[in-house]
Amino acid sequence: MKYEIIIFDADETLFDFKKSERDAFKNAMLEFDIEYDENHHLKIYHDINSAIWKEFEKGLITQKKLKVERFKRLSDSLNISFDEIEFAKSYMKHLAKASFLYDDSIELVESLHKNYKLTIVTNGLKDVQDGRIRKSIIAKYFQDIVVSEEVQISKPDPKIFELTLNNIKHTDKSKVLIVGDSLTSDIQGGINSGIDTCWFNPNRIVNNTGIKPTYEISNLMELKNILEK
Repeated sequence: MKYEIIIFDADETLFDFKKSERDAFKNAMLEFDIEYDENHHLKIYHDINSAIWKEFEKGLITQKKLKVERFKRLSDSLNISFDEIEFAKSYMKHLAKASFLYDDSIELVESLHKNYKLTIVTNGLKDVQDGRIRKSIIAKYFQDIVVSEEVQISKPDPKIFELTLNNIKHTDKSKVLIVGDSLTSDIQGGINSGIDTCWFNPNRIVNNTGIKPTYEISNLMELKNILEK
């Protein structure tokens, strides 16, 4: 068996974060009595949020500041005045309750945990990921769940993967596979760590970057084919 350890990303790999985000953002907007138009407001927030997490990956902003800054930018963009600190609290409260798995996630994880040690490494906020991931129905299958805010290290920094392997007392990187949807976070992090990677690319996006995964799949269950080779 080539691999013994599988390090999964969480959001947009095993968990449907877009659905969680949509649900939490809508509830926060309604809680603040803002007349909500999903097609308009969600797109603006999604663009702001995606950009600010890219800034975080590059070390340009801290997670502490990110929590609130994205809603300050939203307020400015929409020209709507609200307390961004309280809005951030509302959003994260709703997000922590919005845990949605992809259809194949349960079956895949249930089958793999019998033969592999599984872990999750996520660039996320502790309060949110505790509710969404650590209390999810698949949490019991993972030897460790590492949240970037909690350990103060984030992907693609190789130190977060070193920490994960130390936690489960594993040293042989040749026996480890990282699975995730983000080229700049998961795959680059694996490359930085000297660990094989599998890019989960369900939308079959063309990779025009210089970041080259070891494997690429468009369906989660395809991972079993790679592991069985």
